[in-house]
Amino acid sequence: MSTGDTLDKLVVFLAKRDGIDKLVKTFQYVSKLAHWAAASSDPELAKRAKSWETASGLSRKAFRSGRFLTGFNALRRAAPGEFGALAVLANAGEMVYYFFDHFTWLSRVGVLDAWVTRRACFISAFGEAVGYVFFIAMDLVMIRRGLRLERKLLIEEGGSERKDKEEEVRKIRMDRVMRLMATAANVADLIIAVAEVEPNPFCCHAVTLGISGLVSAWAGWYRNWPS
Repeated sequence: MSTGDTLDKLVVFLAKRDGIDKLVKTFQYVSKLAHWAAASSDPELAKRAKSWETASGLSRKAFRSGRFLTGFNALRRAAPGEFGALAVLANAGEMVYYFFDHFTWLSRVGVLDAWVTRRACFISAFGEAVGYVFFIAMDLVMIRRGLRLERKLLIEEGGSERKDKEEEVRKIRMDRVMRLMATAANVADLIIAVAEVEPNPFCCHAVTLGISGLVSAWAGWYRNWPS
């Protein structure tokens, strides 16, 4: 691939709201790991890394303004089906997450009282965790179905439809990769949400949060990168 093609794709990627979010999320969690690594050896560097992390986190919240409408619209247009209940719970959790994230942002920048931060963070993270659990469940179900369909296509005789079957298998495998990336990102973000809802030494450790954030960000890079 030429440099020009890569640059073209980067421009398209960064023109998307999700593209900017994944870039700034990378900054946020790289700086979190840098703060942890430098905390004992270089306090000044650690202070600067913490400032970068805080600024990145607040920037991401600003970029997500109105994002809750995506979940609301998905709920509004939800059609009854096999994933009806799972989809409703997943989108409802996502909507709660993004809606209360507005209050977290406004309280942290000083528009609302500081006490709002704690409550808004908890409600937002709880909705986020609920949403991720059900999104993960739906992706795992679809991955399993894809594997079964792929096996069925591979054991069938070729015949005149061989090319069509090969194309179908290719699409199934591509879909599986994208769903695995989505699952990796959702599991990583679920760990971050649990650290807020039910703090514990593992989830709240800077390394756990940093690695989880980067896994989520880089899986998002892969999923949103122009093909």
